[in-house]
Amino acid sequence: MNVTLSKHSRPSLKEQAYERIEEMIVTLELPPGTLLSEYELSRQIGIGRTPVREALQRLAAERLVTPLPRRGIVVAEINLTDMLAILETRRALDRLLASRAAERGSDAERQALRACAVDMQKAAASGDLRGFMREDRRFDRIAGEASRNRFAAEASAPLHTHCRRFWFRYRDNGDLQQSAARHIAVMQAIAAGDAEKAGDATERLIDYLETFTRSTIDVY
Repeated sequence: MNVTLSKHSRPSLKEQAYERIEEMIVTLELPPGTLLSEYELSRQIGIGRTPVREALQRLAAERLVTPLPRRGIVVAEINLTDMLAILETRRALDRLLASRAAERGSDAERQALRACAVDMQKAAASGDLRGFMREDRRFDRIAGEASRNRFAAEASAPLHTHCRRFWFRYRDNGDLQQSAARHIAVMQAIAAGDAEKAGDATERLIDYLETFTRSTIDVY
């Protein structure tokens, strides 16, 4: 898992295709059940078919899309009860990542997290859900790199994507500013180099997400 903090760096075409398609899935621009075409996606995002094919293979490994024999690839359904298992797994991984990031993060990564916290707060205050999602993804990537544990970061990344899509689907049942506050508490603890506080803040974030998920299951 690679995070580059320079403004001048540019991800590969494969990474650009992945990020664009992932965002389309998370924000339900490509809703569950959508049958995907490499050609149409390539035309829509302006990136060649080979990077798009590689991005779809990665998304399939992350269970966000599902290959169907003789039909193509379909966007995976959102399974409400699976979310609780995802959060159970995140609780362990995220605490590890946050505490290690607090211990091992560079000055540049700590500053990047402080900036991300400010931008997330702005997005939440203005009700900009897409902006919030972008900052959430940015947070995950910086913290993953700062942890210096690529195995935990790579295992955690798709779980966060599933959670973002779930939140976007059932956003009317949540509180964007409260969610932002829980995320920002983790970022601030990591930036301060306080591993114990970062781990505890992660627990409170997951507690909130579990409450949100259970309330959604009750409603739907």
